[in-house]
Amino acid sequence: MRDLGKRIVVASHNAGKLAEFADLLAPFGLEARSAKEYGLPEPEETGTTFEQNAYIKAYAAASATGLPAMSDDSGLVVDALDGAPGVYTADWATKPDGTRDFMMAMQKTEDALQKAGATVPDQRTGRFVAVICLCFPDGEAEYFRGEAEGTLVWPPRGTSGFGYDPVFLPDGHSRTFGEMTAEEKHGWKPGMETATSHRACAFKKFAEARLGLK
Repeated sequence: MRDLGKRIVVASHNAGKLAEFADLLAPFGLEARSAKEYGLPEPEETGTTFEQNAYIKAYAAASATGLPAMSDDSGLVVDALDGAPGVYTADWATKPDGTRDFMMAMQKTEDALQKAGATVPDQRTGRFVAVICLCFPDGEAEYFRGEAEGTLVWPPRGTSGFGYDPVFLPDGHSRTFGEMTAEEKHGWKPGMETATSHRACAFKKFAEARLGLK
């Protein structure tokens, strides 16, 4: 296994994701800076899977900086919508002027669920998926996938988190991601056996494989 070193680029411009990664990386002593801090542009995400899009972002940052880079691609997969929005989760929030409105995206998801006749909890199941890609400057990559199962609720609940968090009620919990603190949502620190969020689940696998945690 290749040496990771002590410096890593977080290949994201998303403030919410950067905050979550900062919380997750904090215990490990890695010097982590974002692609935005390096002045890197956001590459176009042309993949059709979470793995492909995560690789596009991580490789762009690694090849530009000469440092290992990690990126995640994540999204909401709704069973009643045949897996949509999936890899197009962010696209559902994109307005004609290029800005993102996640209230609009949550409403679009709810409208689609209503059209599909998914009106009771058993019909509104889904999961958040996150795939972390660790990529080296030469293009070699490793992948770590995490999932959080849950149910889509309406109306949105809570103002914490970001994206679709206010409409996602994770299994085993009485509050949506949007009602949880960052610590509650991540649900994982070194030494804990389980993780709550999809990103924390993926990061736990990364930490076990790459940072020596068991």
